[in-house]
Amino acid sequence: MQAAAPKGQAEFDAGEVAVLERYFTNVDGRVFAIRNLPEVVKGALFSRYSRTEKSLRRVLLDEFIDEPATGLNGHSTQVPDGMVASDRAEEFYQRVLVGYGDDSVAELAGAHIAVEGVSILAAKALEDSRIGISPLEKSTRYVRFDRPGRDGRFLYYRGSELRHRIYELAMEELFRTYSELVEPLTQRLRDLYPLEPEETERAWKSATRAKALDLLRGLLPASALTNLGLYGNGRAFEYLITKTFASDLPECRQLAVEMHGELAKVIPAFVRRALDDRHGSPAAARLALGRRRLTALAPPRQGKPAGVEVRLVDSEPDAERKVVAAALFPHSDLPLEELRTSGVPIEGLLRAMMGHRGNRRHRAPRALEHASYTFEITANFGAFRDLQRHRMLTQDRQLLGTSLGYDVPPELEEFGMLDAFVRSVELAGHAHQMLDTSVGPVLSQYAVPLAFRVRWYFKANLREIYHLCELRTTPQGHPDYRYVAQEMFRRVREVHPRLAEYARFVDLGPGDELERRASERRTDDRLRNLNDTNGSAKR
Repeated sequence: MQAAAPKGQAEFDAGEVAVLERYFTNVDGRVFAIRNLPEVVKGALFSRYSRTEKSLRRVLLDEFIDEPATGLNGHSTQVPDGMVASDRAEEFYQRVLVGYGDDSVAELAGAHIAVEGVSILAAKALEDSRIGISPLEKSTRYVRFDRPGRDGRFLYYRGSELRHRIYELAMEELFRTYSELVEPLTQRLRDLYPLEPEETERAWKSATRAKALDLLRGLLPASALTNLGLYGNGRAFEYLITKTFASDLPECRQLAVEMHGELAKVIPAFVRRALDDRHGSPAAARLALGRRRLTALAPPRQGKPAGVEVRLVDSEPDAERKVVAAALFPHSDLPLEELRTSGVPIEGLLRAMMGHRGNRRHRAPRALEHASYTFEITANFGAFRDLQRHRMLTQDRQLLGTSLGYDVPPELEEFGMLDAFVRSVELAGHAHQMLDTSVGPVLSQYAVPLAFRVRWYFKANLREIYHLCELRTTPQGHPDYRYVAQEMFRRVREVHPRLAEYARFVDLGPGDELERRASERRTDDRLRNLNDTNGSAKR
């Protein structure tokens, strides 16, 4: 065992310091970050760290540096490339992760992966993982989706399983209409909302373009190709690959194979089991089998039209007592059950706990997680895409379809563009129905535009309700998800008005007519401040 350096004596000699400076942000502080190391080495380093009395820096020097090749202990201050024993880290993971089954080790490092040219439908499947994966997808608000690919064609999924003439006709019509309306709609909006004094042309153009794309996003089908980035830890990626490989969509199964291949190049020990015959493949088969069995048991689809609706299905009648007990628990030595009947006034407790919130970034306390709510929401698929990104909750949707009807932005009628929008969406709806008959309800989802409604459930605790509703009701938000968030908050306030009282940054008023205008102006202010600061620094 490495003995600690005597008091007053440096822990590392000059040669070791030269090595460590390359891999740590400092060599003598108690808090430091790691840099310039492969992910697998970071993970193995931390896992070994939990099983030794050595410092992390000493573990790297003693167990992960190929000493003869580095010239440590003062023989050389040069740090040759490739000196980190990555193979040793791989071997360590094999022993711990596979040999001992310590899955938590796989959460100690991760990877970034880009997934390009995939359908929105497949992107939603990848983004459905709630823990350990952080996704970011191309925005329909800021990016036009009608730019052609290298072959000059519109970008939508064209898998062999969807080679039906009606599918191609409907998709081409949706994209053609989207493309034909973007420029005239943008110009109409700029005529309606002209450049204002003190507003930059950049901010004005960005806000009006975003408004036009928001109004037209309902034309984009689930088959539209998008790009996304994913960051995740090894454990999360392993399960994501296995789960994606169990999908009913051939596109998702192929993505699982490709993700596995690429991640194996950077974090091989983490994803080795994802598709193997012993662990991954049987797990994927079990997921697929369970889904088929549940589908066989489910009542037949009835195809009843439904309007936009946010319904509170379930809430807890004793939520206030639970919140009181949870808030008092860290400050008492009583058990929860006794604290629930302690008689502490709810108004005074809530005031003490949250009366000082100054803005929505002052997070609601953890005690609010003891009150939970289940909603059933019917809204268009575009709104679902926005709200799906929230993680601290449980949600699941039904298959995309056309029976619940679709939403049309009222501005399109005012601008005389309603007929083109409706014609294209209706053709896609007809294509979906034909595909549903010929290839089934899962594959036919590709033909469904974002304007069509979908039903999903949404179970969240009160702390997440605070976060979601305060964030998603800001005036610059898209009207579709903004309405859903407002209605969710109204339902909570109806059953628990005192618990909802301190969600003071929920905006229940009308949104901005030009949603992004104020936000773009704030961006300009920040840019000016940044330029002023940089200019002062240079002077």
